[in-house]
Amino acid sequence: MKNEKYTLGLDFGTLSVRCVIADASGRDVGEGAFDYPHGVMDTALPSGVKLPPRFALQYPEDYIISAKAAIKEALDVSGISKSDIVGMCIDFTTCTLLAVDEELTPLCHTEKFRDEPHAYCKLWKHYGATEEAAIISKLAKDRGESWLKTYGGYVSPEWMLPKIYETLRSAPEVYDATYRFVEAGDWLTWLITENESHGVAFAGFKSLWNEETGYPSDDFMTAISPKLSGIVSTKISEKIINTAECAGYLTKRGADLLGLAEGTAVASAFIDAHAALPAVGLSDEGELMMIVGTSGIQLINTPEKKGFEGCLGCVKNAYLPDMYTYEMGQAAVGDIFAWFVKNCVPSSYEREAEELGISIHKLLRERAKALEVGESGLLALDWHNGNRSPLADPKLSSMMLGMHLGTRPEEMYRAWLEASAYGTRSIIENLEKNGIPVRRIIASGGIALKDELFMQILADVFGKAVEVSSSTQAAAHGSAALAAVAAGIYPDIKSAAKAFAVPIHKTYEPIPKNHEKYTKLYNEYVILQNYFAKGGNDVMKRLMKK
Repeated sequence: MKNEKYTLGLDFGTLSVRCVIADASGRDVGEGAFDYPHGVMDTALPSGVKLPPRFALQYPEDYIISAKAAIKEALDVSGISKSDIVGMCIDFTTCTLLAVDEELTPLCHTEKFRDEPHAYCKLWKHYGATEEAAIISKLAKDRGESWLKTYGGYVSPEWMLPKIYETLRSAPEVYDATYRFVEAGDWLTWLITENESHGVAFAGFKSLWNEETGYPSDDFMTAISPKLSGIVSTKISEKIINTAECAGYLTKRGADLLGLAEGTAVASAFIDAHAALPAVGLSDEGELMMIVGTSGIQLINTPEKKGFEGCLGCVKNAYLPDMYTYEMGQAAVGDIFAWFVKNCVPSSYEREAEELGISIHKLLRERAKALEVGESGLLALDWHNGNRSPLADPKLSSMMLGMHLGTRPEEMYRAWLEASAYGTRSIIENLEKNGIPVRRIIASGGIALKDELFMQILADVFGKAVEVSSSTQAAAHGSAALAAVAAGIYPDIKSAAKAFAVPIHKTYEPIPKNHEKYTKLYNEYVILQNYFAKGGNDVMKRLMKK
């Protein structure tokens, strides 16, 4: 191993960080993982301060503690020395936003702001800025801002500017004390290299930046609030670099924080879902990657720049040079099944699963698998956390139609699986309607590997083959591929993706008779979608208030 070169990928997810070490050929030699000690704070801060509804905060120091532990585990498994690692890359859930001072200390770690929620890291699924997002979206529409079309005509509360505006409105003293608002992935990269940089994907998809005009104009920022005047180049940085570009090298401090060697090349930080692209080997237009996890992300590359409703952004050079990456998404996938198991399954099912020595999810899947398409008579909308694409409305809520006193948990579970598939089909149809053909679909993520029923339902609903990547750590593995570019092992992302691509685990072909039935059910889903998207939710809310 003496002359071998290795790279390291760090994948920061919602609850934990995963680490992968790979050799120059793209073969994984070590893995590690560690849960964040504080997890997601959605009810109270560590001090006991209660949080408002729809808050989702994190403790930034957790990232460093967890990363060091995961790296140590991966090094121990690999048997290599830290000095053998020549490059590393961080990917991160996004938009996960920090407010830091000039020393890069998150404000929540200062005595003054330890009890202030808005000084903490706002996780991607923090929806406290929903009102602010609506204000910004309306203003942009009223002013005819050209950049809004790139985001499907809507600014999400998950993104940077609504979260900053929320801080300004709710905790102006935190806003005033902030030196820089920064993505968590960019913050860590900056911290360990002592060289500020911001990944183009973070900026383009989550911060309203584009390669032609930069961020929204100062005139627009001032129209939101005079206090936002001049925010670009002060509290928001313009130091943006391309994907896989070298952001710097580990300083002594950075090396000590992570347990790695000083001088290791560090690639620009990247979005966690996007980091799986090189791992699954996508390097051409028309190839759709689906991340099937807590939420759902769909990514596709094309040389053309288009703007249409339901697109969450299209960014040039976000992955491949001179190509636009398009992102779509579902705000809840795995979250729906977790909610259902937690709140809607009787104790008798839990006892049966325990007696069989299997998870409650596996029990429900096995029972649901025995059902014929349409047998239950149930139809659901997958909007437990609003709708990202194609409707772009975080206020929408879910529903299930067709229940009766004989409805069983496995029927409901399958209906939510089908609803998630219908939601994805609506995204694919929206792409193709807008001139972006989908000729190949690759699924990645933990659910894709372990839930054969769901993958077959997806293929049947789409009427297209669904390939499942065999990688269990696609994002971390993909980040290791990007690190190989930053370290000079490969000249570009395409060549690194070719070397690091993991084999396809299984291909699910659509069953014609099922696709025919599902198309009829999908058409009914579209009717429900159109009704509830155009005021149905508001009607229900008004009725509930009465």
